Amino acid sequence: MSSWQQSFDGAPVRSIDEGATLFRREDPVRSIYLVRSGQIALERPLADGTTLTLHIASAGMMLAEASIFADAYHCDAVVRERAVIACMPRSAFLASLRESPDSALALINANAREIQSQRARIEILRLRRVADRLDAWLDLYSEPAKGEWIRVANAIGVSQPALYRELALRRKH
Repeated sequence: MSSWQQSFDGAPVRSIDEGATLFRREDPVRSIYLVRSGQIALERPLADGTTLTLHIASAGMMLAEASIFADAYHCDAVVRERAVIACMPRSAFLASLRESPDSALALINANAREIQSQRARIEILRLRRVADRLDAWLDLYSEPAKGEWIRVANAIGVSQPALYRELALRRKH
């Protein structure tokens, strides 16, 4: 466990069902969240009725870390997979970082790796063909564990059936 995550030791924990919304765009930022399990997507509804997924936070990740210094959230937090989160007041989290420069540096490091990952995802999503997206993802991360292909489909922005068709084509060759 990273030192910044230890700031959440003893923080209240709550379970949230799939489909629930933890916060909405423009809600005031009062709390900081650590995802203990499950998945929570940061989504922004668009004018045409579609939704843009900005990020998916999973176990061990802070949710909406950019909001640490914001007055209001910039998106909705929607639970994609039943989640358990630790929650603490923003002021308490900031105080814990001030008291522990090592924790602050660990958080910066974690966010730097997340930025690199998001940049890679953007480049993968720019590719047109499912095969090319899958090749790029596999080149970066290698083959996932059994049962994790669904997460790959989400990561490369294709439907599960499209990914499974591509995998079936590869098995034939």
